[in-house]
Amino acid sequence: MEQDIKAINEKVQKESLFVKGLTAEIGKVIVGQQYLVERLLISILANGHVLLEGVPGLAKTLSVKTLADAVDTKFQRLQFTPDLLPADLIGTMIYSPKDGGFSVKKGPIFANIILADEINRAPAKVQSALLEAMQERQVTIGTETFKLDEPFLVLATQNPIEQEGTYPLPEAQVDRFMLKLKITYPKKDEERQIMERMTTDKEIKVKKIISPDNIIKARSTVNEVYIDEKIKNYIIDVVFATRQPEEYGLNDLKNLISYGASPRATIYLTKVAKAYAFMQGRGYVIPEDIKTIGMDVLRHRVIVTYEAEAENTTSEDILKNIFDHLEVP
Repeated sequence: MEQDIKAINEKVQKESLFVKGLTAEIGKVIVGQQYLVERLLISILANGHVLLEGVPGLAKTLSVKTLADAVDTKFQRLQFTPDLLPADLIGTMIYSPKDGGFSVKKGPIFANIILADEINRAPAKVQSALLEAMQERQVTIGTETFKLDEPFLVLATQNPIEQEGTYPLPEAQVDRFMLKLKITYPKKDEERQIMERMTTDKEIKVKKIISPDNIIKARSTVNEVYIDEKIKNYIIDVVFATRQPEEYGLNDLKNLISYGASPRATIYLTKVAKAYAFMQGRGYVIPEDIKTIGMDVLRHRVIVTYEAEAENTTSEDILKNIFDHLEVP
C-alpha cells in the first residue's frame, strides 16, 4: 500500500506542475483573490460547476474570463436577463424554405467554459434548459439530443444585493453546483495594485497554458488520489451531522436545520478533496483538505429553518459548529 501511495504521490507531483503556471498567468490580470482562483481550478479538475456570489465589481466575471483565456478552450459569456429564452441559450430549429425542412442552429451553450452572468435574472424556462446541460452534459433541441464537448463547465455569478427583477434559483439547480463561493472585498494593498493595474491603457495578454486534453489527463490522475477509510468515514460523518445533528451531540442544531446535505454532497466533497490534494502536489487526502474545502461544498446544501433565520443563524454558522465539534481522524 505504501508503495502505491508513493507512486501516486510522484505521479501527482509531476502532473500538477501546470497549476503554478496557470495560477501565475491568471495573476497577471487578477490581483489577490487567491481563494477564488484556487477554487476555479479545483472545479475544472473535479469536473463540477461553480456558483459565485458577491457584490458587483469584485472581478468575478474577469476572473472567469481570464481563466478561459489561459485554457485553450472555447469560451462563451451569457448575460442572463428576464427576457432571455431557452432558444437564446441552447439554440433552435430553423426552417429552410428551399427544401421545406428544418435544420438545427446550435446556441452559445455549445462551448467548454460557460460564464452565466447574473444567473438569477433569467426565468424558470431558461434555468431548466441550463439544468439539463449542467447535469446530463447534453442539450435537446426539438427531437434531437446533442452531447456537449468535454470539458464542460458552467461558472455562474449572482449578486446578493439588487434583488429586484431576479428569480431565486430552485434548490434542485443550486444543488447541481459543486461549489458555491462567497467573494469578499480585496485588502487595502491589493486595491492599490488593482487601481494601478486597471487605470492604464496597457493591455495584459494571457498565454494559453493547458489544453482540453491536459485537463482530461489531469482529471484521470485526480481520480487516482488516495483517500483513507478513516477520511471517507469523516466525510460521511460531516454530511450526516447536517441531517441528524443530535446523533453527534449537536442537539442545539436540530431545530435550526430544515434539510441537510444530500448524497451529492458526499460525492462532491470526496471529488473536491482529491482535486485540492492534487493542487497541493499530494497523492493523498488529509483531514485538513476536508475542513478547508468543506464550507464551499456544503454552504448551499444545508437549508435552515425559520427559527434559524429569526436568530440570524446561517448555514455557514451551522457548518462551522459541525466542523469544530466533529472529531478529526
